[in-house]
Amino acid sequence: MEYSPSKARKDVDVVKILVVDDEEHITELLEMGLRYNGFEALSANDSRRALEIWTTERPDLLIIDVMLPELDGFEVVKRIRSAEGHRTSMPIIFLTAKDTTRDKIQGLSIGGDDYVTKPFSIEELIARVKAVLRRAENAPSSAPVLAIGDLEINEETREVRRGTRSIELTPTEYKLLHYLVSNQRTVLSKVQLLEHIWEYDFDANASVLETYISYLRKKVDVEEPKLIHTIRGIGYSIRIPQGA
Repeated sequence: MEYSPSKARKDVDVVKILVVDDEEHITELLEMGLRYNGFEALSANDSRRALEIWTTERPDLLIIDVMLPELDGFEVVKRIRSAEGHRTSMPIIFLTAKDTTRDKIQGLSIGGDDYVTKPFSIEELIARVKAVLRRAENAPSSAPVLAIGDLEINEETREVRRGTRSIELTPTEYKLLHYLVSNQRTVLSKVQLLEHIWEYDFDANASVLETYISYLRKKVDVEEPKLIHTIRGIGYSIRIPQGA
């Protein structure tokens, strides 16, 4: 079963969210808060059970604590991303007591879409859930394919290709690349990118944006010419270099 947030809404009208934390009072609190806000909530208190539920239920979004016994949250997400293969990636929010840039970058680099530090309010978490789901939505425009050079984005299928090579992106990576290509040859400031991609206060700062740009480059700019360019002191732009 392939993940598709828009398909899930049309077919069952309820977004299914899996919450994973080894502290039962946290999973119970989150389940209650999510259900109150109209979501279907599932929960697991260990990594093995989390993987079992993901396999059988295919939730629309995962909220997972980093510090789990046996397999930590990062390892669980690595296994899920590996199992997803070429399918669209399920959005993931990490929960953690750690609040360091290094930990945030690690979570984002393996396919996480947001990072919530404990303690947090239910209202804050629900706002982040809704924002991540908005980023994961497939919102095709009048042109089904965006292109620059040999890079193509199919807005209906969310498939990204460079030449004959398929590129796998997380929902946030996809939205960032889509925004860059939609505004190709335009210099976008860091503030513009942060406000458009994150939409709310995610402690969004230059280091988080730079991390996403770095991972996009590793996925998109394998071939020449390089398309993603840093405009020193301003931000970023996607363009074909002159003479290429």
